[in-house]
Amino acid sequence: MSYRFTGIIDRYLLSGSEFTRRLHAVRPEQWTAPTPCAEWDVQRLVNHMTRGNLNYVALLNGGSAAEFLRLRDTDALYADPVGAYVRSERECAAAFRRSGALAQILDHPLGPMSGEQALAVRTTDATIHTWDLARAVDAPEELDLGFVAWIEDHLTDIYADLAESPVSTDTTHRFFAAPVATSPVGESRQARLPRLMGRRVEPCLTPAGRPDRPAPRP
Repeated sequence: MSYRFTGIIDRYLLSGSEFTRRLHAVRPEQWTAPTPCAEWDVQRLVNHMTRGNLNYVALLNGGSAAEFLRLRDTDALYADPVGAYVRSERECAAAFRRSGALAQILDHPLGPMSGEQALAVRTTDATIHTWDLARAVDAPEELDLGFVAWIEDHLTDIYADLAESPVSTDTTHRFFAAPVATSPVGESRQARLPRLMGRRVEPCLTPAGRPDRPAPRP
């Protein structure tokens, strides 16, 4: 395994536990609430995360990028969003713990990549969607600062040699929202990472006086 991604399985599990913590905070009436991703309400965001975990397992089992994209929005919750997500996270971690999995070359939609790089991409995606979920259901948005620092410090490595990057100025942004250009003086890493991934961190009040959730692409 590359020194760049040492401990990546543990980092993935940490990102999953952060998402799960917010997931437990979802109230029944919030499953249809909007999220910072325009196409998704809370339930569809959770399905995206759950299906994503299962699709990464499929890649390790020889699945193709085309199959990954075809199944991307297929229901994986089966009326049990919390249980389905937790099970998918465990299944994904177990798959990447298999001998040789981190060195395996996967047919990922962003291009061929090793298992360890794919899991780093997955971990970053999970972290950003943790922030999305927190904002959607008014849960604490603060992420583990050490984890945020690790992701920001390794963004170049995480997306190295891939067809698209969330922080590249010349990418197509087919899969990632474009970075929000404004960089406030004294911006914290906690605020900068979501901004780099296309989120507007500052609250914007709607006419009703409630925070308006902007809508970057996922």
